[in-house]
Amino acid sequence: MNVVVCVKQIPDPAEPGALDPGTKTLKRDGKLILDESDSYGVEMALQLVAAAGGGEVSLVSMAPNSETAGLRTALAMGAASATLVSDPALQGTDALGTAKVLAAVIADVGADLVLTATESSDGYTGTVPEQLAGLLDLPSVTFAKSITVEGGTVKVQRQTELGYDEVECPLPAVVSLTAGVVEPRYPSFKGIMAAKSKPVAEKTLADLGIDPGTVGWAGGGQEIVDIAQAPAREAGEVIEDDGETYQKIVEFLDGLKVL
Repeated sequence: MNVVVCVKQIPDPAEPGALDPGTKTLKRDGKLILDESDSYGVEMALQLVAAAGGGEVSLVSMAPNSETAGLRTALAMGAASATLVSDPALQGTDALGTAKVLAAVIADVGADLVLTATESSDGYTGTVPEQLAGLLDLPSVTFAKSITVEGGTVKVQRQTELGYDEVECPLPAVVSLTAGVVEPRYPSFKGIMAAKSKPVAEKTLADLGIDPGTVGWAGGGQEIVDIAQAPAREAGEVIEDDGETYQKIVEFLDGLKVL
């Protein structure tokens, strides 16, 4: 079974984010790391291929400046290969444009199953998985908390507010995973060394036959006109226990209409 995992390389969340003063978007000109939310997809893919008794896990990503640091982390976990799309014309690409690029690569490499995160840690649109499935004309299951594959069918426990639904659909399919669906493995030293020689194919929009006018700032048809700091949270009320504190709490909750 061949599984493709869509992974995103993002600026390290542990470091202060910087904005490009011209575009007012997050600067991505430094080292990028593997989005933690995508590490679950890589791990799940590796487990599914192992359970199937054979196959391969490949990665698809889109990033500026031919950046591969995050991809190498996923390769060190055990993925066999990766395809990176890097092109200056992609700056400013929205969610749909991203889905178009990823879909073009996946259509070229082929897959029995496509795994994605529910949403990226630096974008939070949560729309790319469904757009990707639509562009590839594949069935889609979202918010997966458990995945198994039996023959030509993928069986998913789909997380809901009340628990989970049991969903089945034929392969190939696109499945987006919730965080915590599995425990991602740490890359071993052997895996890190092996990742250095694993193939990473780099492609441009021209290689994929994508019109630059359909992606980037032009394709998105959007512009960020202003950014501002989020308002600071107001200090809460401090209540000292004088033996009647419970009454003050009841009055507070009553004021919020929760009693």
